[in-house]
Amino acid sequence: MADDLLHAFAAEPARAAVLLDVDGTLAPIVDRPEDARVPDETRRQLARLAGRYALVACVSGRPGSDVERMVGVRGVAIVGEHGLELDPAARDWAERIAEFARGVDWPAERKPLSASFHFRRADDEAAARAYLTRVAEAASAAGLVPRWGRMVLEVRPPVDAHKGTAVCTLVARAGVSRALYVGDDRTDLDAFQGLDGLELGIRVAVRSSETPPELLAAADVVVEGTAGVLELLRRL
Repeated sequence: MADDLLHAFAAEPARAAVLLDVDGTLAPIVDRPEDARVPDETRRQLARLAGRYALVACVSGRPGSDVERMVGVRGVAIVGEHGLELDPAARDWAERIAEFARGVDWPAERKPLSASFHFRRADDEAAARAYLTRVAEAASAAGLVPRWGRMVLEVRPPVDAHKGTAVCTLVARAGVSRALYVGDDRTDLDAFQGLDGLELGIRVAVRSSETPPELLAAADVVVEGTAGVLELLRRL
């Protein structure tokens, strides 16, 4: 079934978009987010696909400028902060989120439109999660939107922008009727839903020890880690 879907998708690249998460999908997960990188061979495959498909794009939780640095492939579109960068209303909340992050006794990854609190390097994961659960409750009480990812709590503005809305916008702008999305985390479920209604939408989950079961259940195709993603790209 997976082979048939991928064959049908690759048969008409001029009508199709390849959409990808970055961390845990193109770039292996590392202890410090600033150390993550997309392997050279993966970048070469992205460059090849950018010359073949109507659209190749990365949709990431990182700021777009950070993704540009990591990917650095001409012709690959970039949308950062889970699609917030496409919604002007998100900017109205930027200072309130920054103020909230300053009041949290935990190192924050400050982004232009959101904040992330990573705990992958915490000595006591249970204690870290318990503390950040209280941070999430405080964020909700402040009118902000907390969201959990792989060993991270994100605090976002209360606007209707996420990876699903980003996917819908990118697909509409490209004028394609087929799209494939590859991701590894809970936020990628939104991106999967953004493929609804297309002539052909293929949802690819990247399996690891931290992949949410609901993402795997929603996928049409499952690949093993970032190495599996590279093999998938080679087939497109």
